Amino acid sequence: MRKITDKVYDRFKQQQTASGGLTFEDIYIAVLLVFNDMNKYLPGPHFDPPSRAEVKAAMEACDMNLDGELDREEFAKFIQQLTADTCVIVSQKLLITLVVAPTVAMATKKATEGVPGVGKVVQKLPASVFASLVTLAIVFFQQSGDGV
Repeated sequence: MRKITDKVYDRFKQQQTASGGLTFEDIYIAVLLVFNDMNKYLPGPHFDPPSRAEVKAAMEACDMNLDGELDREEFAKFIQQLTADTCVIVSQKLLITLVVAPTVAMATKKATEGVPGVGKVVQKLPASVFASLVTLAIVFFQQSGDGV
């Protein structure tokens, strides 16, 4: 996240001639850009950006020197505050995909090896292929549940 916020902050600072921080209008556009980048780079559902009122309230809470603008550190804290829930959701889904799914796959493989008809096919599949197939199925169900 810090890489994305620094990239967006630098983009706006290059366009400004004044030496101050980012104004509310800059911040709102920056939030839209950050959410756009998050939706491009992070797996899972696309996340809607906050409303102008939510951005204004968060900006006021993060403006430590009360000048109506955000410097680089204030902007990073501001974006972290706005995206905290989003990062938790992505982390949970990654945990399920990378840790739980392969474990479930191996348990399922052992359980289905004794099932008539299916067991012979499952026994012939290497464990890594079976785990990959189950993990892909779980990712597909996660995405279909998110409305993607």
